[in-house]
Amino acid sequence: MTIQQQIIEKIRRNRISTTEVADCLGKTGALPGVAALNRGHFRVGEIFWTYAYNESNWEHHDQVRCAPEGSIVLTEPFDCGDRAIFGELVAKFLLLYRQVGALVVTGRLRDAPHLLKENWAIWCTGVSPVGCFNRRNERPLDPAIEREHRERYDGAIAVCDDSGVVVIPKDRYTDQFLAQLDAIEEQEDLWFDCIDRRKWDTFDTVCRKRYLEEKS
Repeated sequence: MTIQQQIIEKIRRNRISTTEVADCLGKTGALPGVAALNRGHFRVGEIFWTYAYNESNWEHHDQVRCAPEGSIVLTEPFDCGDRAIFGELVAKFLLLYRQVGALVVTGRLRDAPHLLKENWAIWCTGVSPVGCFNRRNERPLDPAIEREHRERYDGAIAVCDDSGVVVIPKDRYTDQFLAQLDAIEEQEDLWFDCIDRRKWDTFDTVCRKRYLEEKS
């Protein structure tokens, strides 16, 4: 099992939250403005990065045809304004027929009534009835932008829950990060023990770390 697979499995089995993962990343990693469309879902997996640009989703339709089963499909829009990138049709194709784990869009989606009714695992920045155009772009996305974002996200890990989406970059695929995940869970258990059983306040628990004094 690769170190990436070990991280994914540890997060999945222990249901380690985005909050805890972000703490392990030095309180970073969240995708700005991205929130759960439907509540109560928890997903973690390798990112399959896709994009749309210039108010068109033509290239996006082409890219998602080969989305791997179980992957987290992350879609980034460029120069699409407030237009929705896709809606029910693409969501159904990916989640039901490609069997991807979740959809994450750093932009808007359409067909909100259907996406909510199906209770699919979707995260986005919002919804809109106005979608992108289904037209082929005359020019490709800026190669420098595509290269930069593909390197950043393709193969990285996304953790998704009701707090949002946190991305674990590939340079954190280390034994040290695995140990950090264990440590953050132990810390959370200890802090709640201090509050629930020992009846300490949060200042003594979180700021003073009084449990370290007692241990010594």
